[in-house]
Amino acid sequence: MVHPRSLSTKRIIFLGTALTLGLFVYLYFAPESSIATILLTPGSCPARAYSNGTWKGPYPRTNSMRMIDKTQALQFAGFSGCASSREFHWHLAADNEEQWDRFPAAQSYRWEVGREEGCSGLRKLNREEMVRDLVEQGGWLFVGDSITEGHFFSLSCLLHPHVIATPTYEPNSYFDRAWPQNLYLNPDSPLLRPNSRANKQLVFPSGFNITTTPLATFRRIDLLFEQSELVDLHNTIHPNPPTNFSLFSKEATWSMSPSEYTNLFLSGGYGTMIVSTAGHWTTTLFSGYSEAVLEDAKKGIDGVLHFFEQAMTKWAGDVQGMLDEAATKEGGRKKREVVVRAYLPGHEDCHKHREPWTEIRPMLWGWYNWAQIERFNDIFEVLFFLLRAGC
Repeated sequence: MVHPRSLSTKRIIFLGTALTLGLFVYLYFAPESSIATILLTPGSCPARAYSNGTWKGPYPRTNSMRMIDKTQALQFAGFSGCASSREFHWHLAADNEEQWDRFPAAQSYRWEVGREEGCSGLRKLNREEMVRDLVEQGGWLFVGDSITEGHFFSLSCLLHPHVIATPTYEPNSYFDRAWPQNLYLNPDSPLLRPNSRANKQLVFPSGFNITTTPLATFRRIDLLFEQSELVDLHNTIHPNPPTNFSLFSKEATWSMSPSEYTNLFLSGGYGTMIVSTAGHWTTTLFSGYSEAVLEDAKKGIDGVLHFFEQAMTKWAGDVQGMLDEAATKEGGRKKREVVVRAYLPGHEDCHKHREPWTEIRPMLWGWYNWAQIERFNDIFEVLFFLLRAGC
């Protein structure tokens, strides 16, 4: 086990769920920001404070009152386009004609943070300034499952037309999910035109290449560990499992070791790694807990949650160690941050509703682990507050 005090260096941040709902607002921090200044300094916006807001609206972005073609989803959302092409209309929730009556209302609400929360560090999204930050302060490496892929897709829409995306999925929609998806600075972006009215000239860091330096990369990594690494950790915690015990089922999942993607983060010119996991920590994938054959462990989803806590403690220690080692070698010259983004739950009944909820509705049938997502997020939040306190 990793000793918590080894994680006291202030480079791992926990963000709340509301920030990930499409980045409708952009929180800018000065380059010297760290976990302490982001979470505690007056003028910043703690995650729970941001989440304690209200959907306001509707504020329609066009005069169109109903959807008659799926391409209208862009104008309803206020996007000029989206750079990413993977499952394009599915990501925009426009692929099912039976659900078109949700538009334009579904795209016409704005998230407003309560003024009493003191979130004075927030400002409305300026896509040009955001592109500038990604160029000049380092890009974002997204690590997670399909929920994170949605975050990446949203970013490709918000930054359009200043970015282009690879690969292109129109000719072949069946590329392996493990393949990286990237956003690059568009050579035709108005930001690169001389005397552009869009903004002042971009300042490119040393070694930046428009063609090969990504502003954002998404890697499909469901559990944050290789399955074999989790099996080894589990065997350390439960050294005498029954002979018929298997931690995992044959359910499909995409995996990569923290050492591999953290090395990519450290060597790829990125400034921030945004990490999220929870959705695949279920008793169907972790079938050893559904079969309840471990005598010294909790059963069912409670057992999965307990192992999740142990695994994330190790993950935080491993990643922090790699960050510290890189900082020592570089003499602290490069600023990097790792952000843990809270996971977003699904709800079985959501397609029947046409306006934002003012309170959380109870689950009906308990699909997957959706009813426990808050517990997964709480584990991460408590873990990082304890680590920061040196407990």
